[in-house]
Amino acid sequence: MAAPQSSSNVMIAIPVKRTTALDLIKPLKQYIAQHFSERDAPDKEEEDLKAVQQMRNEVDKATEAYEMRRDLLQRYFRALSVIELKFPFSNEKNHINNVYFTWYDAFKQGRKASQQNIHFEKAAIAFNLGAVQSQLGLSADRTSTTGIKQACNSFQAAAGVFAFLRDNISIKAAGSNPTLDISVESAGMLERLMLAQAQECFFEKVVNDERPASLCSKVAKQVGIFYEEAYGALVLPPLIHHLDRPFVVHVQLKAAQYHAEACYQAALDLHEKEEIGQEIARLMAASTILSEAKKSSRAGAGPLMDAVVKLEVNVNRNLDRAKRENDRLYLIRVPTVDSLPPLPAAVLAYSTPVFEVLDASTETLFSGLVPESCKSALSTYLEMVDDVIRRQAGRLQQANELTRSKLQVMDLPDSLVAIGRGAMVPGELRDKVEAVQSGGGPSHLAAEMTHLQSLRRANGQLLAETQELLEKESSEDSEIRAQFGARWTRPQSSTLTRNLHNRATEYATKLKQAADSDTQIERTLHDNMSVMEILDTRPIEKAFPSLRRSHLFADLNEDDIVGGLRQKLNELEQLGSQRAGLEDRLKDMKLKDNILLKLMSTSGPYDDLFQKELGKYDTISVEVGSNIEAQEQLLQQIRTLNDTFCSMFGWEDYKGAQDKSHKQVEAAISKFREIQGKINEGLKFYTSVQAAITNLKQQCSDYVMTRKIQSRDMIEDLQRKSTGMPSNFFSALGGIFRH
Repeated sequence: MAAPQSSSNVMIAIPVKRTTALDLIKPLKQYIAQHFSERDAPDKEEEDLKAVQQMRNEVDKATEAYEMRRDLLQRYFRALSVIELKFPFSNEKNHINNVYFTWYDAFKQGRKASQQNIHFEKAAIAFNLGAVQSQLGLSADRTSTTGIKQACNSFQAAAGVFAFLRDNISIKAAGSNPTLDISVESAGMLERLMLAQAQECFFEKVVNDERPASLCSKVAKQVGIFYEEAYGALVLPPLIHHLDRPFVVHVQLKAAQYHAEACYQAALDLHEKEEIGQEIARLMAASTILSEAKKSSRAGAGPLMDAVVKLEVNVNRNLDRAKRENDRLYLIRVPTVDSLPPLPAAVLAYSTPVFEVLDASTETLFSGLVPESCKSALSTYLEMVDDVIRRQAGRLQQANELTRSKLQVMDLPDSLVAIGRGAMVPGELRDKVEAVQSGGGPSHLAAEMTHLQSLRRANGQLLAETQELLEKESSEDSEIRAQFGARWTRPQSSTLTRNLHNRATEYATKLKQAADSDTQIERTLHDNMSVMEILDTRPIEKAFPSLRRSHLFADLNEDDIVGGLRQKLNELEQLGSQRAGLEDRLKDMKLKDNILLKLMSTSGPYDDLFQKELGKYDTISVEVGSNIEAQEQLLQQIRTLNDTFCSMFGWEDYKGAQDKSHKQVEAAISKFREIQGKINEGLKFYTSVQAAITNLKQQCSDYVMTRKIQSRDMIEDLQRKSTGMPSNFFSALGGIFRH
């Protein structure tokens, strides 16, 4: 059995049109000087003129860098679109009437035409863009998957350009002296031809990938249809006899080749299914198509004719084999070719839209050349657009606010969350409780209170020791003074220790006040320990109620109610996402809404243009309304389901119990913090007072030591004077006082 027939690498590219040199700078410059006296950036206009002229000069230069030629033609076409709106070309007096665009016919190189019509120039550039795209496709290496894809994309791009030429420019470029290559009929024929070659690339791909013969047949059938449509245009006026016979024969042979290829592939599929009669009929049809094509295309090019002959050999070989098998084994009646149903086709190739690459709305050429009337009209239009955007955006925002407020009133989705999670504790409250528990909880306050009391006792003991030092020193001073009488001239202790006594008294007063405060704190702690016990609950969720279904509604299906609510909320969220998308689309539409070029191509008034352009916002306005209407209906459905849900689960009672627990925990935390704050304040106080009393005690100790030294020296001096005893005697006596 023969392998699937692969397409031969025989395709054609469209030749480009040639032109003559043309000076655009001088006539455009004169027009600017006459009609745009006040300009924002004359230097930029000079640069723009040079840029346009350079592009025009390079258009007719032949180069093998097809991508560069393609990009150049696209840039120049966009520039022409800008020029078209700002510079009128015609034979009228106030127009640019000294510029003639001259181009040769691509298929009849000796024929040329000249027009004072910028659409003629645009048509020629569009034609050449399609031709270059076809040359890109032909230059791709289709022996690889990547090359087939590149060729296919280029041919589809070429088809898109020729379709654009046919639909948007050809009629405008007809004029009084056009070339036939840019006519509507020619552009349509070329689009079909490029689609045929793009579809042929798809056929090569499915054959190389060894896809089923049934699919290969459908793809081949569409290749033949495209070629047949192109051939049909070539043999009818006005194109008949216009293109060279080899071109026409090529298209004719291609159509026959792929109609036969479709039959051949279909026969392969029928052979696998053992439908021998249908197989023989399809092979007979293929053989007939190829035989007739060879007879009518004797002048066909060698490589293509070789491909046709090769296909014919495979067809006839399979046909002979099938007939022998049928005569020997099957003995099936073979249907006539005319009785066969048409083979199905699969369209895989489409014209690639070129509006984006040829769109001149973002071009900055001659941007400073804007008539004052257009500026004013544009400002008016933009205000109208802003009004539309604000109105629709306001509706969307209002819908968002309405959703939030109604869901909040219905406690959604919190009530549904409560079912799946049991007891609910707000995150902020849980954090507060965990902070209390990590610090030891209410029981830790009792320990801190004990520590506070021990610090108070320690401070009292320290102060008592300090006061005892002063009292003992004062007592000793009084005894010595009584012994020596007037001879004891040292100042009395009371005159020296007044400040120390005052400070000690002050600390004693503070300690007394602190003790009273401690008693109050201890009483508060004792009285509120039961209130704060809730904070020892771990986890704190155990202190809160759980949502439970009421036994009064046992007949209702929980899954229907809860599941229905969740589904409706999901639908509501999707509507919200749609609104966000609508807002983004409104912003994007406004950002891209630039009708300046259209204003410049329209002679006022602009009311009709404004209404037409504002009409592009009608669709999204309808979508906004539909979204809001759908939301209203959905919210009503949610309310109905939620009412049943609240009754089924006793939601209001649950909320009351939840609120009560929340307040209890908040009150416990508040009281805990209050008591903890007071204890911490007390600890801080006792720590600072302890340091102060320690310092006072040290001062008192130093004072007592100094007084003892003074006392010893004075006693020795007085005894020596009164008795004449040795000094060591008095030293010994002084020692008595030191002890």
